[in-house]
Amino acid sequence: MIAQRFNQPVNQFEQLTILIIFLLLTSYLIIKTLSLQKFSFAKKFIPLTLAKFTSIYLIFVGLLIGVAAVLPLLFPDKQIFVNNFWVMFGFLAGITYIAYMLVDVGIKRDPEVGIMAIMGSIAVKMIFCMAFVLIYSIKAKGIGLVFLLNFFSLYLLFSVFEVYCLLRNLRHQNLK
Repeated sequence: MIAQRFNQPVNQFEQLTILIIFLLLTSYLIIKTLSLQKFSFAKKFIPLTLAKFTSIYLIFVGLLIGVAAVLPLLFPDKQIFVNNFWVMFGFLAGITYIAYMLVDVGIKRDPEVGIMAIMGSIAVKMIFCMAFVLIYSIKAKGIGLVFLLNFFSLYLLFSVFEVYCLLRNLRHQNLK
């Protein structure tokens, strides 16, 4: 019975569900791996500097690129990604990095207004992302379900990673 199930074609909804589950599990494993809990034995949190964030972020982006490169090989007969997926990936990766840098600068200048810096960067990121979706929907006639799932899964992955790193810095400030 299981062998028969694997020989049956996968419909688009099942394919996209598998993609979302795979991306969420991958991001969870990446974040848990990069959480640097091996340093917590000293009962002291190591602050996440911009250089350390950049190196961890590049590893995260590299792993996401690896996952995105393997998925079409796993499902060769299905369209998993939109035609301009890498443009969307680069845009979201870049805007997330810029948003984190703005928050990092804002928190270092005045920790009291750190929350305002976080909210401002989230708002700017959301406005730029809405503009990206608007421009893409104008350029590519007939925005589809694949685009929506690609965009929002990437947006979710990058936002979760950014918020995790920001909370790590805020936790360190609360322990001072």
